[in-house]
Amino acid sequence: MLEEKVLDTIQKYKLIDPQDTIVIGVSGGPDSMCLLDILVHYQQALNIKLIVAHVNHMIRKEADSETEYVMQYCEQSHIPCYVKRIDVTKLAKEQKLGTEEMGRKIRYDFFEEVAQKEKANKIATAHNANDNAETVLMNFLRGTSTAGLKGIEIIREQKYIRPLRECERKEIEEYCKEHNLKPKIDQSNFENIYTRNKIRNDLIPYLQKEFNPNILATINRLSELAAEEDDYFSEMVAKEYEVLKLGNTDTEIILELKPFNQLPKVIKSRLILYTINKLLGSTQGIEKVNIEDIITLCERNIGNKYLMPHKNIKIFIKKGKIFYIRQGNLP
Repeated sequence: MLEEKVLDTIQKYKLIDPQDTIVIGVSGGPDSMCLLDILVHYQQALNIKLIVAHVNHMIRKEADSETEYVMQYCEQSHIPCYVKRIDVTKLAKEQKLGTEEMGRKIRYDFFEEVAQKEKANKIATAHNANDNAETVLMNFLRGTSTAGLKGIEIIREQKYIRPLRECERKEIEEYCKEHNLKPKIDQSNFENIYTRNKIRNDLIPYLQKEFNPNILATINRLSELAAEEDDYFSEMVAKEYEVLKLGNTDTEIILELKPFNQLPKVIKSRLILYTINKLLGSTQGIEKVNIEDIITLCERNIGNKYLMPHKNIKIFIKKGKIFYIRQGNLP
């Protein structure tokens, strides 16, 4: 039974603890309605409080009926429901972002807003095994590090949880049918406008038919192995960072050069990304060529040159130290 699989996932990864307050992102589609329905049924047994957050993107004419559907379900189940209506297309144009990217940002910002208001400690989304396989393939096609092969994490930052992550879409749709949920179907998912839709509608069915009927399980096993290895390397890198760190402030981080140069290249590369993330809160825009250049700079101990992987950071060598400096804060 799907319910048992979800409960096993919750237990296996320690996603939920008694007395948790959980914000659930609910669109009204099969995945999120399945997740909501299961958690509602087990709310007392798990001893948790549930809050629903729904975003109406105002893109499709069906959006208002989806909002009404979610609100009605929540009212019948006595679950608090927060709704945000926002013109995502208009906002995306104003901020020069893709519609998908803008929509995701708005959703997660809203989930955080609701969580803060309700003092919730967890945010649950309905990503499933198909979503994860699609993400792994999309990352692979775009060119990814091994970290990208881990796909969608089941738990992130001990706050974002995905209890359906080990469930396939066909199981979820069957659950909705059996429990008479009648979720709303987003017809745009069948249009091959976006890369993810092409992977979902064309690539995965082709791989299933021509190469491996169990391709979803195969990709998800790869994802799990990649996640385990990434966790291991992350622990190693965090320890090395503390060993090499000579000083840090909000605007600079200083590492010791000689022991850095003695590390294996795989640890050097990850340590560079780890340090940049510590300083900037993100590694967006940092590419493999940037990492290679920084490693070369350190190995050659070039003291009269600095690198700028992007406009927000400068990296240079001086007196046996590696300086990571926010732009405009050179010593």
